[in-house]
Amino acid sequence: MLGHTPSRFYKAVAVTNVADGWGVTLDGKLLRSPAKNALNLPTKALASGIAAEWDAQSDKIRPHSMPLMQFAATAIDRVAPERARIVADLASYAGTDLICYRATDPAALVERETQVWDPLLDWLRRRYDVSLTATKGIVAIDQPSVTLEALTRVVEGYEPFALSALAALVSATGSLVIGLAVAEGELTAEQAGHAAQLDELFQAERWGEDREALDRRVGQLAELVAARRFLDLLAQP
Repeated sequence: MLGHTPSRFYKAVAVTNVADGWGVTLDGKLLRSPAKNALNLPTKALASGIAAEWDAQSDKIRPHSMPLMQFAATAIDRVAPERARIVADLASYAGTDLICYRATDPAALVERETQVWDPLLDWLRRRYDVSLTATKGIVAIDQPSVTLEALTRVVEGYEPFALSALAALVSATGSLVIGLAVAEGELTAEQAGHAAQLDELFQAERWGEDREALDRRVGQLAELVAARRFLDLLAQP
């Protein structure tokens, strides 16, 4: 059975000052999160972006067309109250990071992984003075405990709104390194998508495109672009 899609029930959307930042109003009534928490946003730019998403809804409200709203609501309803768990979950990606597990063949794929993923490990080393070990094959290896501890502290440094976006970047790519690289401006969303999809893109070049895989990559890229935009709006006044 298809889920119910609510009709648009408001006419006017606006941004307004609230005690702890900025809010969005629908017909003058303050918008709240899905869990009915106050949707207090840290920057006017983010509030304006979310307001634009609500204003763009037509006869039906389609939540999946409002990624900024989803990231903000996640920050308020889930990240803030469960911050320690989410930090631990994200930091744990470093132990099995995508870019640390390399192909053994064919040689062209091995070379492509080296060209794309090694610079990210080099960036991690320069940025945080820690190293992750790369290996060939899928057998799990232990990463240096000092590195895992340091990266946990890095993730802990993200406040709930930024952590919400980082969580989307990391889960979409399967890589804490790629997620951090996007969050810190080392990679664009498009570059991150290419890095995360490297093996799949290589196979598509050799054997042809699979429609389901293509749709998945398009969705992944949209998630990365939205998360990067969310961070950009957080950085503006």
